[in-house]
Amino acid sequence: FTKETPSLHYTFQPAAAVVTLFKPTTTHSPKQQQNTQTKMSDIFSDIDVSGFPEEALPDHQKYEHPLVQRYATKEMSSIFSPAMKFTTWRKLWLAFATAEQELGLDITNEQLQQMKDQLYNIDFDKANEYESKFRHDVMGHVHAFGDVAPLAMPIIHLGATSCYVGDNTDIIQLKEALKLVQRKLVQTLSILKTFAEKYADLPTLGFTHYQPAQLTTVGKRCTLWMQDLLLDYERVTYELENLPMRGVKGTTGTQATFLELFNGDHDKVKQLNSKVCKAMGFEKVIAVSGQTYTRKIDYHILSLLSGIAQSAYKMCGDIRLLANLKEVEEPFAKNQIGSSAMAYKRNPMRSERCCSLSRYIMSLPPSAANTHANQWFERTLDDSAIRRIILPEGFLAVDVVLNLLMNIADGMVVWPNVVQKHVMEELPFMATEVILMECVKAGGDRQELHEAIRVHSMDAGKVVKGEGKPNDLLERIAKDPLFKAVHSKLDTLVDPKLFIGRAKEQTEEFLAEEIDPVLQKEEGLLGKEVVDGVNV
Repeated sequence: FTKETPSLHYTFQPAAAVVTLFKPTTTHSPKQQQNTQTKMSDIFSDIDVSGFPEEALPDHQKYEHPLVQRYATKEMSSIFSPAMKFTTWRKLWLAFATAEQELGLDITNEQLQQMKDQLYNIDFDKANEYESKFRHDVMGHVHAFGDVAPLAMPIIHLGATSCYVGDNTDIIQLKEALKLVQRKLVQTLSILKTFAEKYADLPTLGFTHYQPAQLTTVGKRCTLWMQDLLLDYERVTYELENLPMRGVKGTTGTQATFLELFNGDHDKVKQLNSKVCKAMGFEKVIAVSGQTYTRKIDYHILSLLSGIAQSAYKMCGDIRLLANLKEVEEPFAKNQIGSSAMAYKRNPMRSERCCSLSRYIMSLPPSAANTHANQWFERTLDDSAIRRIILPEGFLAVDVVLNLLMNIADGMVVWPNVVQKHVMEELPFMATEVILMECVKAGGDRQELHEAIRVHSMDAGKVVKGEGKPNDLLERIAKDPLFKAVHSKLDTLVDPKLFIGRAKEQTEEFLAEEIDPVLQKEEGLLGKEVVDGVNV
């Protein structure tokens, strides 16, 4: 381009000149270029870049859910497995028939014994065949159970509706999953307690608006994470203590079928409900229901899981920011690769994964809320498909998140020298009020001293921001005769531990008064081994 003056009008030079500017240094003959193009064409001409041959990789042509295949633990997966679900159905049928016999229905011991003997003998292929035939999953398993317990076939599911096994099994799975979550919350708090104790008095910069603020301690910051998780533990414990079983309610919740079975005996119907629930380990029974238990329970449970995810996200978000400052790092394995391109990288990938899964968990409660709100009258079936997804996946993801928190907390590294460096970069500004007061006590003029500190602070700030040099405010004060009264003790006036308030004491009090009672109460949970580690 050329610029013409004085009009400042830009004009193009001839195209040939432009081409010359970008002429390649290496040239190929037309024949060489043709061969290169032909070779590329030969390689990709018969490749389907958007798919694969039907016969290729036959064992890997179905979508695999990453939550299950990549992240989920054996413990939580087992709770929501087909084995757990359908053996629980059979236990519910056995408890139901046993209670009916005790209350006078014509059911023999031989029938009950045969049911008991076949609780774990499930032919899933046969059950699927029956389901395809009847278009009904419960009846598919009724017939599969009847095949192996033929004496009991006439009385399996007698008087019950599908929700008797479906909803009660869901509640049992939720209860077992909550127990696992409770255990891992307690174990996480125990690990974090050790970290908080170790760094209870290590001063560090506090941040508000992610700008430097008054000092706190590394341990005190950890108690903020712990307090959130403690609130989550309390909610989990409440749900476990108050979760009701649906019980024996009938097709619309009126127990009309059972009243018919027991010839109008209301007391026997009530006993049937109570006996079944106690046999399945529940003291509380939902007072009234339609065909299903109220889906508001699902919403409460998923909201609880969302709360745990929020706590985890907050903690891991802080760790990610601290990792950027090089003050704190999550564990980093000997052979771990931080980046495929940048070999020096130490990315906080566990914390990032924790935040990613937590974000998914936090998205689930609205689905449960909409499901509950849209249950018409005594029930509609539009709750079924979505509950099969969001309830197990919520627990599977939370379980992974808690495993990650334990792994991170157990191996978290603090770099005290870096922490102190950042503190000392900001502390001179924070210490000016103490310096001012000490000089006034020695007879100085408060207004004159205040103005001098203001000027020195502004100049020091210009050095830090404008020149990229260290904060030299203390050096300026040390050279100013106005502050002669503190020159000999300037170093002691800026001891970081003088600026942490009650952070150390608050940490110790929180651990002793809030955490220790929980750890003592749940001592039995602390001894249970975490089956699955963090492998990716």
